[in-house]
Amino acid sequence: MDITALNGSSTGAPSVSAKNAADTQDRFLKLLVAQMNNQDPLNPMDNAQVTSQMAQIQQVTSLSTLDTSIKTLGLQFGQMQALQSISLVGREVSVPGNQVRVAEGKVEASYELDGPANAVKLEILGPAGNVIDTVALGAQGTGRQTFNWTAGDKAAEGSDLKYRLTATQGTAAVNATLYTHDKVDAVYSQGGSLKLNLERLGPVDYASVSSVN
Repeated sequence: MDITALNGSSTGAPSVSAKNAADTQDRFLKLLVAQMNNQDPLNPMDNAQVTSQMAQIQQVTSLSTLDTSIKTLGLQFGQMQALQSISLVGREVSVPGNQVRVAEGKVEASYELDGPANAVKLEILGPAGNVIDTVALGAQGTGRQTFNWTAGDKAAEGSDLKYRLTATQGTAAVNATLYTHDKVDAVYSQGGSLKLNLERLGPVDYASVSSVN
């Protein structure tokens, strides 16, 4: 006796809800019992086919349960991110960028080198983009470095400036990622993504924060 397949074959992963999987399993078991009660003794059911059908039901149920679990974990992760981001309000964070502001007569920022450099040059740029100071930082190792620049009479308090960095190892250039520091003054959600509003830079993605200072 043949058992009719309850779900067609598919090359993709089944997209069945937990309720649909449970209903399918229930229908299959009822059909199986009915067929066993009415089977022809001279033409018994094919055990291999029954086993295959039961395996399919188990796979669909397992995948549906896994899909539900992943969605639940995603929701919990989003809630955890929201709680963490709220704790950043009032704190200073580092995000990619080269904008800096003179505060208490100085500028502080950071950069990350992809490799060691035997010469690193820092240039501070004025509001018009002109170089107002150049500082030789010397040899630096791979990774994150922080610098402080004293403005003196080169820039007034509260001035918005930019900086650039040139790093070399011998004659080869070393890539540097520049970071700016700014204070978080608000957290909000936009299009399903968490955003931070920074005091000086404005809106940035929560995911862009590289460190909390």
